[in-house]
Amino acid sequence: MERVVITGMGIWSCLGKTLEEVRDSLYNGKSGIIFDPVRKEMGFRSALTGYVEEPDLKGELSRSQRVYMPEQAKYAYCATRDALRDACVDEDYISAHEVGLLYGNDSSAVPVVKAVDTMREKKDTTLCGSGAIFQSMNSTVTMNLDCIFKLKGINLTVSGACASGSHAIGLGALLIQNGLQEMVVCGGAQEVNPFAVGSFDGISAFSTREDEPHKASRPFDRDRDGLVPGGGAATVILESLTSAKMRGARIYAEVLGYGFSGNGDHISSPNVDGPRRSLEMAIRRAGVSKDEIGYINAHATSTHVGDTNEAKAIYAVFGDRKIEVTSTKSQTGHEMWMAGASEVIYSMLMMKGGFIAPNLNFENPDEDSAKLLIPSVRVEKHFDTFLSNSFGFGGTNSTLIVRDFKG
Repeated sequence: MERVVITGMGIWSCLGKTLEEVRDSLYNGKSGIIFDPVRKEMGFRSALTGYVEEPDLKGELSRSQRVYMPEQAKYAYCATRDALRDACVDEDYISAHEVGLLYGNDSSAVPVVKAVDTMREKKDTTLCGSGAIFQSMNSTVTMNLDCIFKLKGINLTVSGACASGSHAIGLGALLIQNGLQEMVVCGGAQEVNPFAVGSFDGISAFSTREDEPHKASRPFDRDRDGLVPGGGAATVILESLTSAKMRGARIYAEVLGYGFSGNGDHISSPNVDGPRRSLEMAIRRAGVSKDEIGYINAHATSTHVGDTNEAKAIYAVFGDRKIEVTSTKSQTGHEMWMAGASEVIYSMLMMKGGFIAPNLNFENPDEDSAKLLIPSVRVEKHFDTFLSNSFGFGGTNSTLIVRDFKG
């Protein structure tokens, strides 16, 4: 089996648009959550969101390229552009090799809304525009990235709800391990516009702590009252160790294990058994002992049932061992389809920096979170192996284990 390493990273997030900016935000416990008055005007119960600046790509991409790109594809382009540069992968390399693409995305709301509004108002489908179909398809991100960067390997969108980005990395690792690809561009993207999350607001999934946006997302805290939506995009370059060494690439870390499971239960309410099995599979496949894992990046989104059941699953697997567990969603909100990829980058930046970012707003544990070691302030700690959880609607679970590269 080929060993799988990470040789490049790129991100476009509410915590920053470069690895350095994001690392500093994590280190300083900065929140990227704001109050958006537009959402209130639209009738939202909660106007909270992670703030992500939409990139202006005029002058960088042609109009014919931009016309096919919805909001989340623009984020994904920026993250992927930066990740490829970070990995020192240029056009000549891509032209000579079959570089693959697996990217998590599970919605594209605005193009659909605009097209339907046009059809209803104008009674003329030709006025929807030539880019409407490509912007509105669930595979819009991989369509655009593949054509812009001229990637010739696997080209596939991973649609697994809030585990999409994590599954993309796990599946990319499996392809490389089995010799089917030498390099795969993996990641996740999430649109940040109100139309994408209105239905979430409609079922009271969001926190309504609008008076203090930075205190609204409070994973594992007893007084949590719902999640805060966020988004952007994150990209990692996965590569076989053989390929990375042949290129003389800088190697960040090695993907040791990918675990997955289905809950086989309720469509929106998670259970304990599914996440537990995902954790156990990742540890088994990684071939590491639980004592070797120095940090857990939890999925915990700041919902009552989700955080409770993840805490129970982590405790069921790790028991009383005191390993730091935090959710970076306390700073970013829930980045949804992007989260599984961005949280690998967040964890990587912490591992390389020798610290664990605080689980913001963790003031009062509940019965289950009290059993875990959840720091509410930054911890200065060296660790060389981390585990990252991502769970999604429909009971889809993904767990990744990544280790600092040791040669």
